Amino acid sequence: MSEPLVVLKDVNKHFGDLHVLKDINVTVERGEVVILIGPSGSGKSTLCRTINRLETFESGSITIDGKELPEEGKELAALRSDVGMVFQSFNLFAHKTILENVTLGPMKVRGIKKAEAEKRAMELLERVGIAHQAHKYPAQLSGGQQQRVAIARSLAMDPKVMLFDEPTSALDPEMITEVLDVMVQLAKSGMTMIVVTHEMGFARKAADRVVFLSDGEVHEQATPEEFFTHPKSDRAKDFLGKILTH
Repeated sequence: MSEPLVVLKDVNKHFGDLHVLKDINVTVERGEVVILIGPSGSGKSTLCRTINRLETFESGSITIDGKELPEEGKELAALRSDVGMVFQSFNLFAHKTILENVTLGPMKVRGIKKAEAEKRAMELLERVGIAHQAHKYPAQLSGGQQQRVAIARSLAMDPKVMLFDEPTSALDPEMITEVLDVMVQLAKSGMTMIVVTHEMGFARKAADRVVFLSDGEVHEQATPEEFFTHPKSDRAKDFLGKILTH
């Protein structure tokens, strides 16, 4: 068995007096899709952001592909480029075209030649369904399209793992599906993914495993089938009772 791609071991984090992550132990295998769910304020987004050190943590360790997360410097930058991140906000460069947004990282960080970076970028934009928008600017695209560009931009770095922090929460309902469809295809292609989401349908369809957090603790880890039909912890039952009745 090859070693897991992402390992969080006894990770703790405080915001002041607030203990937001309590002894988190989560392991993600290569090609696995792990969905983090739980009530607001449960620590899901914080956990997602500690994986590439956008948030620091006080104790415990996080390793990616066998390497421990360095605190800063060149090693951290190198490691970060192996971890794709898609946020609620799209964070695209407004003054660059869609194509330029997608080629920038590979050229600057990976040292890939322009022609090659553009060829790859067009393939990725094709994959997320917006190749025809390549020469437009972000402001000319809908939120759903911009989020798909953000996904293509992350993929252009050829990451080992993709983190998604509530990628659809800022979108209108009709745009949510187009982004989730791209993510489902990505999951099927074998990309390792860690996803924070409120979209339970997506969790059921795409997840290999659901990790349920509440109050900064992992209360349960199970397959979607198990979790949604037979949650074991009272916290999970309560959470599902609230969201699945609406």
